[in-house]
Amino acid sequence: MARVKTKQKWQKKPVKKPVRRRPRRAASPARAPRAAANKSGADEAVLAVFAHDIRTALTGILALGELLASSNIGERERRWAAGIKTSAEHLAALTTLVIDAAKADAGSLVLQQATFRPRRLIEGLSEALAARAETKGLRTEVAVADDLPDVMLGDAVRLRAALENLIDNAVKFTAHGLVRLEAQARRAARGRVRLDFTVTDSGIGLTRAEIARLFHPFAQANAEIARRYGGAGLGLAVVKLLAKRMGGDLTVTSTPGRGSAFRFTAVLPVARDDGSGTIQARQDTAPARRLKILGVEDNPYGRVILNTILTEIGHQTDFAGSGEEAVAAAVRGYDAILMDITLSGIDGLEATRRIRALAGAVGATPIIGISGRTEAGDDAAGRAAGMNSYLRKPISPSALGAALAEAVEKRTATPPRPPVRPPPPNPPLSAPDRS
Repeated sequence: MARVKTKQKWQKKPVKKPVRRRPRRAASPARAPRAAANKSGADEAVLAVFAHDIRTALTGILALGELLASSNIGERERRWAAGIKTSAEHLAALTTLVIDAAKADAGSLVLQQATFRPRRLIEGLSEALAARAETKGLRTEVAVADDLPDVMLGDAVRLRAALENLIDNAVKFTAHGLVRLEAQARRAARGRVRLDFTVTDSGIGLTRAEIARLFHPFAQANAEIARRYGGAGLGLAVVKLLAKRMGGDLTVTSTPGRGSAFRFTAVLPVARDDGSGTIQARQDTAPARRLKILGVEDNPYGRVILNTILTEIGHQTDFAGSGEEAVAAAVRGYDAILMDITLSGIDGLEATRRIRALAGAVGATPIIGISGRTEAGDDAAGRAAGMNSYLRKPISPSALGAALAEAVEKRTATPPRPPVRPPPPNPPLSAPDRS
């Protein structure tokens, strides 16, 4: 079969016309702050959830460690339980520092303003120091000036977190010898007092060059220290920031091979003991009488821990898993209500407002707010909603027992009146009678 040759016609490729693209519009100056605010708000929400979840778990570790230490066990096991409790407290302080670092970077770090007792804060720090030092066979000393004010106004949560970091570093970098915590007070201008906390150790010490690097975020004194002792190098940068925000500073003097002395100062106003502010822990947790308590907690693990604590200190507890359930359950009548702030559905603040609007003694039930947040104004917002007091996680059994005793005692002395709200206009005829 003969082959037929065919001519191929060459076709010109179509010429692509250039596409005119519209120039991108520059971001509107008015939109930039709005976008930054939206991002900051989203970051704040993530941090709040993170803090709440972490501190809920830490409450369990802290509470079980404290309950175990107070039970009938051997001395060696009691030391182990104390170590568990101390570790939980340290993790809580570390969580606070990490969250504060993120807030400071976003420009949203605001300190609390609540009354606290410096001596009780130092007592807690001395216990933490003793527990940490015992694991390494170190000696400890605590010296507190006699003229320390009884009550002051400030952010006790962040103050303790900062000092916990200094104590932890002192123990970590000391192989043998002594770690000392000293607290002094000096008068400052406008009715304020300057608190001086000095943590001294006999550890590895620092050179001038290493001190110069010490307060930069994510920087260690040198690579060898980072390799041997670990750590992200974040703590001291945040501690110095907190000291500055409290009107003071963080300074260090050190000699290589002979130890270091970190001095944290804060200038804070003196406050009167009016019964408000943060409720501190009491050693005696035995209740005057058995209380019937409503616990409002949407985290199953949190409910188990709270039930364990309340059972051990002698109270009976029912639970509600949401704010709506809490309002419905409150009408059964309780001696006190423990209200978690972060709840699914309506939050603890709104649930408190609705309970306060109920008629009779139910609306006057003592309500203690519980939260893993450390935002400025949270305490005031809780009290404005009708809460009697406010506790922050992690919560120890002694602190919870003290809060319940105080709330019930005040109610017995002078029952508080719930805020009166006008009835809704034109209620439907089919509405159930709640009188």
